[in-house]
Amino acid sequence: MLKCPRDQAELVVEMHHDIEVDRCPDCNGRWLENDELGALEATVASDDERRGMIDYAKQASELLCPVCSKKMVAFNYRAYNLQLDTCEEQHGYWLDAGEEGRVRDVMEERVQGLARSATAEEAWGQFLGRVKSPSMWDNIKGKFGGGK
Repeated sequence: MLKCPRDQAELVVEMHHDIEVDRCPDCNGRWLENDELGALEATVASDDERRGMIDYAKQASELLCPVCSKKMVAFNYRAYNLQLDTCEEQHGYWLDAGEEGRVRDVMEERVQGLARSATAEEAWGQFLGRVKSPSMWDNIKGKFGGGK
């Protein structure tokens, strides 16, 4: 049986967003195995939207991995102001109470940012296509007396 790295309570298995996770009944933190964090992200983002580095600004954590009892590493999740803990042996991630919702929020924000970026790129491409057209240049020359 796994123990909570915060308060040593026995973790209970439960379904959360159709993912089987281990939850602490006392502090409401959650232990997610490596693939379970990916599954949580996938509830709001596609594989392409989830690409990229997850762990930034790594530092020592005071928490011990519930699987191997080694000290974990704390990091800023996807360079956001959200600190998670992970086992360097890749056993999983510890999310304190409410952090699973923050992970989903970060992914939603990431999806929206990627959509804005794609829209901006498309608009820029359309603008460049108009600028390259002869009628656009003729119009600009006409405004500055270049067409006389």
